[in-house]
Amino acid sequence: MESWPWMAVVVLLGLTVRWTVSLSSYSGAGKPPMFGDYEAQRHWQEITLNLPVKQWYFNSSDNNLLYWGLDYPPLTAYHSLLCAYVAKFINPDWVALHTSRGYESQAHKLFMRATVLAADLLIYVPAVLLYCYSLKEISPKRKIASALCILLYPGLILIDYGHFQYNSVSLGFALWGVLGVSWDWDLLGSLAFCLALNYKQMELYHSLPFFCFLLGKCFKKGLKGKGFALFIRIACTVLASFLLCWLPFLTEREHALQVVRRLFPVDRGLFEDKVANIWCSLNVFLKIKDTLPRHIQIAISFCFTLLSLLPACIKLTVRPSSKGFRFTLVSCALSFFLFSFQVHEKSILLVSLPVCLVLTEIPFMSTWFLLVSTFSMLPLLLKDELLLPSVVTVMAFVIACGTFFPMLENTSEEQLQLKSFAVSVRRHLPGFTFLPRIMQCLFLSSVITMVLLTILSVTLDPPQKLPDLFPVLICFVSCVNFVFFLVYFNIVIMWDSKNGRNRKKIE
Repeated sequence: MESWPWMAVVVLLGLTVRWTVSLSSYSGAGKPPMFGDYEAQRHWQEITLNLPVKQWYFNSSDNNLLYWGLDYPPLTAYHSLLCAYVAKFINPDWVALHTSRGYESQAHKLFMRATVLAADLLIYVPAVLLYCYSLKEISPKRKIASALCILLYPGLILIDYGHFQYNSVSLGFALWGVLGVSWDWDLLGSLAFCLALNYKQMELYHSLPFFCFLLGKCFKKGLKGKGFALFIRIACTVLASFLLCWLPFLTEREHALQVVRRLFPVDRGLFEDKVANIWCSLNVFLKIKDTLPRHIQIAISFCFTLLSLLPACIKLTVRPSSKGFRFTLVSCALSFFLFSFQVHEKSILLVSLPVCLVLTEIPFMSTWFLLVSTFSMLPLLLKDELLLPSVVTVMAFVIACGTFFPMLENTSEEQLQLKSFAVSVRRHLPGFTFLPRIMQCLFLSSVITMVLLTILSVTLDPPQKLPDLFPVLICFVSCVNFVFFLVYFNIVIMWDSKNGRNRKKIE
């Protein structure tokens, strides 16, 4: 218990950084007619408060879906409605139907920022603290350091408090789900993850590891006995939680189908804007988004996504363990980000959460990935005028990680969790002893490239014939890094011979 006072200091520091970033600009500030994500969140409060449930997802004269139409699951809508009630109590003009469109004021900005902070405090921050406090076989100082580094991760802070979204809600629920299933509180863990999935459909990135881990537990217990009973209880929990969330939308078949269509808008294309995944990078050379029919794009992305995540998921099902579960969460989420259909640049946060969970196990690779993930969103951050907050939060994160987890000192084969892989390679190449040096060189090259591209993006104007030169370069460099990380995490998973141990605790 002696670490809890320091945990309180960590929380205070994390909240201070968050609130400081929230004082900066936000997405679309003063930029009509669409404004930005800040206006999207406000508009959803306006719609959910003033229109009946059956009209929330349908186009009408009062709900123009082309103007930030609601395109997240029901739990997001309920959250918007809750915030709307508070907003109406403070100032009805903030959520007045039609007349509040594009509303901007200092008081309203303060209110909106406070809603993000409240969600963070209620859902995400407690989950992070409990996770770090529960880590086994590490010192209290390292637990505190882990919590500090996770709460200072710049990507989530900049998107939620700068750009303006509520990603901490879905990620927080997902983390509660990780805690639940890792501690064998499988029903509570399943419920928490269902809440995450019903808040943001992108939590599908994490769905297969949850499914495979729980299914593997059922197999371990025996499907003719306790395992079958556990499977039935989990299935009932999932069905009941979805039923409760979707109940107002199940009165008519068309109503439910319209919500589904809004959640998965395939007409938007293979990717949006400049996202650091395979398809956006390839599109620079092959123009697959414009030349291939839509159904072919969907089929190709589905096949590549499935093939890239299948080995890790199969191993997790056959040999379920808490450690394997965490690493498979990283691998699967990264596969979805790189290969799936309709990916946003902000979706990298879904990979960053499980990477944060393995920070104490592989600090070098985790810190490296979290830096790249933030860099990959640089075009969006610059568009929102968040350069200074980005530099400050990244520096704070680097200082914290460098102080408590000296990166270049954690690059041995054991610390990289590549010992088994290296031994396998040395059976054929006895001279393969330079893996740590390779990783250090790749890290330094990656960091130097990111710094140079950031400086060039800020200081130079692109050629007139190539107006998107720097965003494309940023996405391409980030994508190359992410492919490397995907290979790395799959090697760790497939060559790990110890992840069958300690199933009942977070290792």
